[in-house]
Amino acid sequence: MQLEAIQQALRQAGLDGWLLADFRGNNPLARRILGLDTQLTTTRRWYYFVPAQGLPSKIVHRIESAVLDTLPGEKRVYLRWQELESALQQLTAGKRVALEYSPRNAIPSVSRLDAGTVELLRSFGAEPVSSADLVQQFEAVWSPTQWQLHLQAAQHTDEAFRVAFGFLAERLRQGSPVRESDVQAEILRYFADHDLVTDHPPIVAVGRHTADPHYTVKPESDAVIMPGQLVLVDLWAKVNHPDAVYSDLTRVVWTGESVPPRVQEIFRIVARARDAVIARVRDAFARREPICGWQLDDVARQVIADAGWGDYFLHRTGHNIGRDVHGNGANLDNLETHDVRRILPGTCFSVEPGIYLEEFGIRSEVNVFVDWQGQVHITGGEPQRQVATLG
Repeated sequence: MQLEAIQQALRQAGLDGWLLADFRGNNPLARRILGLDTQLTTTRRWYYFVPAQGLPSKIVHRIESAVLDTLPGEKRVYLRWQELESALQQLTAGKRVALEYSPRNAIPSVSRLDAGTVELLRSFGAEPVSSADLVQQFEAVWSPTQWQLHLQAAQHTDEAFRVAFGFLAERLRQGSPVRESDVQAEILRYFADHDLVTDHPPIVAVGRHTADPHYTVKPESDAVIMPGQLVLVDLWAKVNHPDAVYSDLTRVVWTGESVPPRVQEIFRIVARARDAVIARVRDAFARREPICGWQLDDVARQVIADAGWGDYFLHRTGHNIGRDVHGNGANLDNLETHDVRRILPGTCFSVEPGIYLEEFGIRSEVNVFVDWQGQVHITGGEPQRQVATLG
């Protein structure tokens, strides 16, 4: 745990403290930020209060009194609920306290604390404040080691497309039947051979399946890929290392010699939206201008709307990337949520606009890392410039 850095961030934010709480593992953010085992089994409520100055305090139940012993601070052991509430009141009464809470549930990934606890703290005269910005600072900002691990993952995910598309081209050349699941299995074999891990198999979609942003290959839907079709592959993986972070990329390919003009036109619009976001990020950091996730979503959405396809862009423009493929920093989102978190140096996010029509869908995804000096890096190879062909 970075106690001094956390306390400095609290003072800069004008907060009196940060109350990190967990019940039966419902707050993995608290566990990660405190450096606890995220798989540790607990059955009772525990709290860890970090004041803006001074020594932290622990509140733990008598039968699990050692759960926070690895952390600094005074231990307060409770047995009865009245003792728990009394300890919380002593620590938080009349203070501005950061919590894993999001007003109006604006950022669901941060909303880990139940409404009843918020009500309890308010009854003490405490002012709950969302910890969203603090979580991003201490959970989403990468270390130099994580940046290097990401570059390794990015190299392999880039290569995985060549492996997958090469496999598909060879099977088509031979006239051998090839299904979406066959390509998916080839990607997973490549990941296993290079010691990469992923939380879910990649998306491999052909034809109308490409129009479903979250298409999943199932036995009843596993389609045969034939010449003259659009194929979309969305894959993500990370190095098998405790601190590793993901690379998450999407590309499309046409299984023939000539891409239909309509497919190429939609791709070009999507690519313009993607590149407009990258340009906006670079401009903002060059000018040292704060930029928020919702603003970048608006950039991509405007390009697609101006081209007449705004109603067919069905999801946010991008998400934070970290140890989870959908990380806990700012998302590029002003559609599903209004994400007011700033893009911070040391964080990574996807840029993946898409247009989804009835007969096909196009998405182009790259990863953007803003380093600690504000330099913007695109990882995982060059952004796709046109629909590739397997003719």
